[in-house]
Amino acid sequence: MIGKSIVAAAIAAGLGLAAAAPAAADDYPSRPIDFIVPLAPGGSTDVLGRIIAQAISVRLGQPVVVENVAGAAGTIGVTRAERSKPDGYTLLWGMWGTNMANGAIYNLGFDLLDDFEPIALVATQPFFIDARKTMPANNLKELVAWLKANADKATMGTSGVGSPSHIAGVLMEQLVGVKWQMIPYRSAGLATNDLLAGITDLQLDTPAVSLPHVQSGALKAYAVTAKERIAVAPDIPTADEAGLPGFYFSFWHAMWAPKGTPAAIIKKVSEAVMASLADPAVRKRLTDLAQTIYPPDQETPEALHAFQKAEIEKWYPIIKAAGIKPQ
Repeated sequence: MIGKSIVAAAIAAGLGLAAAAPAAADDYPSRPIDFIVPLAPGGSTDVLGRIIAQAISVRLGQPVVVENVAGAAGTIGVTRAERSKPDGYTLLWGMWGTNMANGAIYNLGFDLLDDFEPIALVATQPFFIDARKTMPANNLKELVAWLKANADKATMGTSGVGSPSHIAGVLMEQLVGVKWQMIPYRSAGLATNDLLAGITDLQLDTPAVSLPHVQSGALKAYAVTAKERIAVAPDIPTADEAGLPGFYFSFWHAMWAPKGTPAAIIKKVSEAVMASLADPAVRKRLTDLAQTIYPPDQETPEALHAFQKAEIEKWYPIIKAAGIKPQ
């Protein structure tokens, strides 16, 4: 009888928990949500993250509060998210570097693919090849010639070791045939500040960060690292057109939650993101920043997991072969 009582109690407890779970999801969110952006303010990851946070806040009915947790190319913020309580009140905004490439560079102590719950794949973007306004080169071929003549003193700002701008810079070095000094910053915004001041010479940066400065004449933009010109800057040629054929680099942004976050909550947040991406006003804000928004069937949690896995399989061997190490 005692054994039967224990079994009955366990079953009842299990049923109680099962009944409670949907209710908790139905009530979610009942308070503000912490939205970790693992890079400093001012870069494209921060800019895009704030657009998405604002958009899903409207649809979830609670404030989604951006918290910039910068350092070590995003690993500090990503680690904070991984260690957070999986209750839906901590969400992680990340990208190609923070949630893919860093796994090939840093000893994180967790798995970027399997130790997070995927929520949504959002958008992808190319880089501009930028330089300080006092750079003597007036086109990409002249910039390449200048780099070859000044490789020993040329400097390129990046968003940190292993960041998209760093890896893209390594690929550019390989295409040009010389190496220059890479200077890591905590974000693209901080790197751009030094480029604007003429402290560094060149940069690979997103239109979200540098286009206003290019348009004002504060920076020079020589090419876009895509196969086609972008709508927001149609006068800027592709690298193919400008004289560095085959230099293509785009990187994506997406959203995750800590491992173990209830599936019903993941579904609710994913639906809020997808509804936001279908909103013409949100889409315009993103496309005005040269973002290509993924089709709806590629935005789902399942699609993000498959996409991230494919990116890891593609890029890890390349990053490891380049010998990139933490600094």
